[in-house]
Amino acid sequence: MKVIGAGFGRTGTASLKAALERLGLGPCYHMSAVIAEPRRVRQWLDIGEGRAPDWDDVFAGYRSALDWPAASYWRELADHYPDAKVVLTVRDPERWYDSVASTIFARALAERRLPLRRRIVRWLVKRRSPDFALYPRMARATVMDRVFGGRIDDRDHVLDVFDRHIAEVKATIPAGRLLVFDVAAGWEPLCAFLGVPVPDEPFPQSNERAAWHGKRPRRLARLILRGR
Repeated sequence: MKVIGAGFGRTGTASLKAALERLGLGPCYHMSAVIAEPRRVRQWLDIGEGRAPDWDDVFAGYRSALDWPAASYWRELADHYPDAKVVLTVRDPERWYDSVASTIFARALAERRLPLRRRIVRWLVKRRSPDFALYPRMARATVMDRVFGGRIDDRDHVLDVFDRHIAEVKATIPAGRLLVFDVAAGWEPLCAFLGVPVPDEPFPQSNERAAWHGKRPRRLARLILRGR
């Protein structure tokens, strides 16, 4: 493990994943890996519910890790991989909240009051992909409850957690091991921190809000039709 991402989801983690892989620090573990391989949902559920993690098994084959749920365990990962550098992705707090509230949090809150159509879809997913059916429970255990105390519908609380998280990472990780990084800054600060050449191409821009919403129906249809 060469790079650990300590930044919350929706702080440019998809763009950073693409950048790290372009720089030869991939494959990079991201929530997308959990979604693509539903067996990993059960791994994280075990961790979130208090069973001892085997980090080397969780991240086998990966050279970097970021986004939730890995970022929820940044302290543990920084201790377990003492030679890895830490990148804390940040963005304007209000814009971050608007993004996360309309994507990840909106989906989690909707789980509390599912309409009939979505209950039917959930039942089908459970039958065809029992591991992926555990995803809402895993997300609550590793992110919504662990990081935000379950209060994801409280804007002031969420923003306070966001600010305190940044302060805690800065206070914990030595300056020489930490990069506080806004992906809008592009290649230069990231490459200088990692000691690699700057690529002659634009910095990746991934996972806009509309694209995030568009992925879910296709993913659920694939799980129901194929089973995973």
